[in-house]
Amino acid sequence: MIWIDADACPRPVREVLINAARRQRCELTFVSQQPLQLPALAAIRRVQVEAGFDAADSYIAERAQPGDLVITQDLPLAAECLARGAAVVNPHGEVLDEENIRERLRVRAVLAEMRDAGQFSGGRSAMAAPDKARFANVLDRWLTRGRC
Repeated sequence: MIWIDADACPRPVREVLINAARRQRCELTFVSQQPLQLPALAAIRRVQVEAGFDAADSYIAERAQPGDLVITQDLPLAAECLARGAAVVNPHGEVLDEENIRERLRVRAVLAEMRDAGQFSGGRSAMAAPDKARFANVLDRWLTRGRC
């Protein structure tokens, strides 16, 4: 099962995932607070959660299992899913694991403090073509291992 934190999932990543569902008949579950326009495929499921802080994240975190893949930019969600044994990749194609998630959470906390103090603004750059290619390659490697 592939879980997608869909509210923040860029359109190019959704396209890659939908194409994989068509090719591999891999089960995708898009979880969001907002309604999504997705093709009507048997392998694609939409879950629209009620509005609320981290409602989609909580839904995914409670259901992710070993062998699942979670697509998210949310580092606390990624950490929870890793603790449950799921694999995690962000939309930029970066694989998150037990080693790098701790460092990323520390950096996130420092940047939040800097933003709160007015010392730093901005965030990650927009999705670019190399990010989409990197994500597609990571997904293909995961699917090739027969994890769908």
